[in-house]
Amino acid sequence: MNQQKPATSTHATLCASFQDFVAKTPDAVVLRTPGDGVRITWREWDQRVRKLAAGLAALGVGRGDTVGLMLSNRPEFHLADAAALHLGATPFSIYNTSAAEQIEYLFGNAGNKVVFCDERFLPRIREVSGSVEHIVCADGPAEGAMTLEDLESRGDPDFDFDAAWRAVEASDLATIIYTSGTTGPPKGVELTHGNVIAETDAVRVLFDVSPGDRVLSYLPAAHIADRVTGQYFAILFGLQVTCVADLTKLAEALPDTRPQSFFAVPRVWQKFKAAIDVGLAAETGAKKRIAEWAVRTGVRAARAELSGRTLPATLAFEHRLADKLVLSKLRTRLGLDDCRGPASGASAISPDILEFFWGLGIRIYEVWGMSETGGATTANTPGHTKLGSVGRVVQGMEITLAEDGELLTRGAALMRGYRNDPAKTAAAVDADGWLHTGDIAEIDDDGYVTIVDRKKELIISAAGKNMSPSNIENAIKAATSLIGQVVAIGDDRPYVAALAVLDPDAAAGFAKTHGIASSSPSELVAHPEIRAAVLAGVKAGNQKLARVEQLKRVRLLPSTWEPGGDELTPTMKLRRKPIAEKYATEIDTLFDKAPTDEILEL
Repeated sequence: MNQQKPATSTHATLCASFQDFVAKTPDAVVLRTPGDGVRITWREWDQRVRKLAAGLAALGVGRGDTVGLMLSNRPEFHLADAAALHLGATPFSIYNTSAAEQIEYLFGNAGNKVVFCDERFLPRIREVSGSVEHIVCADGPAEGAMTLEDLESRGDPDFDFDAAWRAVEASDLATIIYTSGTTGPPKGVELTHGNVIAETDAVRVLFDVSPGDRVLSYLPAAHIADRVTGQYFAILFGLQVTCVADLTKLAEALPDTRPQSFFAVPRVWQKFKAAIDVGLAAETGAKKRIAEWAVRTGVRAARAELSGRTLPATLAFEHRLADKLVLSKLRTRLGLDDCRGPASGASAISPDILEFFWGLGIRIYEVWGMSETGGATTANTPGHTKLGSVGRVVQGMEITLAEDGELLTRGAALMRGYRNDPAKTAAAVDADGWLHTGDIAEIDDDGYVTIVDRKKELIISAAGKNMSPSNIENAIKAATSLIGQVVAIGDDRPYVAALAVLDPDAAAGFAKTHGIASSSPSELVAHPEIRAAVLAGVKAGNQKLARVEQLKRVRLLPSTWEPGGDELTPTMKLRRKPIAEKYATEIDTLFDKAPTDEILEL
């Protein structure tokens, strides 16, 4: 990793950086919505923050207090968050899918008296008993809640806003990130202003980021990725943030925004690839042949680039032609034609999918990190990329491996601890300051880290073979866009099998292309053409795996799995234990008889 330009922020707190941009670029638009329905300049952001901060102070919120946020990706989130920060308070977000009992636990742990929310979340918040005394509704009047304007009107005109933000220190909490964990109640990761700035300093080294660059805020604000790339990138880099309140509108928002910086979890990249696959499959004749040739040519050029080889003259010419005819148009259609640092993280992504996008000229850099580390801790970067790895350690952090291969890390971005839970903090961070990540990893001679899998999720077959379920799952998903989610099962079993669900968009596109009238998940799952296509994809994915890892049987379920549901966390990680319990009968049928050499799809 290039660390020839070590970066250190000139500001000790987010508040100081915010005020610096207000002074230097007051008329620059910093917050907007697609189509410019809303445009907010730095001056306007500051004016609203001052009023909201005074209003919060009038409610008794001050330095060291907490403020809850249950908001969609909208400009009002940034207004409320920054207002709390300037008081020295700690704004924190919760997932909008949280049930009332989950909200009660989170607010009880945080101890907030105030919460900002969308009106649609009010019924769940009203069920909560405990510390919350004031509800502020961001999208207009609602019974039992005040509006943003109501809050602003409560402020003391003589409130000393500047004294409040100047009193904030690097050691003060900037936020709490509640892990969406696959089991047990979430833990509150406490991140200070210093932690956040250390993380963004590392990013300054990795990518060419400039004030005015464009970025999208579309992931849940409770996710560390959106918190860093949306709110903190705006405050510390001066980036312009486009707020996308409806995730289903992301494909429309990208061409509207044309971001220079774009982070996505693997599922988003898989959806983009599925859409491209559907589009290419719908082409006919010469246009189809040219498009397929262009994509193949792009992948050939990407492989040469990634291996450090100079493109042969013939391939270089073909690649220029492919880019002119097809690839550049695909980048523009996606809205990623101006993106310098697209990244993937939060869970593993198949190298095949990365290679596909590199072939399109969209060089996705896989990163690894945790809420506990403030975001990215290792990263692939321009000129320093190895597909299949999560890159090298970032500035300000250290990594090592424990005797059992567990990845350990420590450094300036590491959390202060888990909120109100010293026992879990001590269990996670040892006496030497090393965070035990729970990931089994390998580090090569050049410092590139490869994540094998979660320590507690490795499959150990009945024959004693250790296998990575995510490696198996990613191989299958990379081979067919029809599969939306797949969970490999084989712990203490004679072979590996899987449960899978269709990707609704890819399945609908396949049905349209093949003249299939069925529309419901149960009808699509039962259709012989779709089953045959899924089976072909599983067989293709198996060819990327060692024989012992290959799926022997697959059960295609007539349902979809949504983020925040029984099967997926809000960040789209598999909830393996709940899946095992919910689908115990279906899983048992996968192992009720010995498989043949051919995959049996039931």
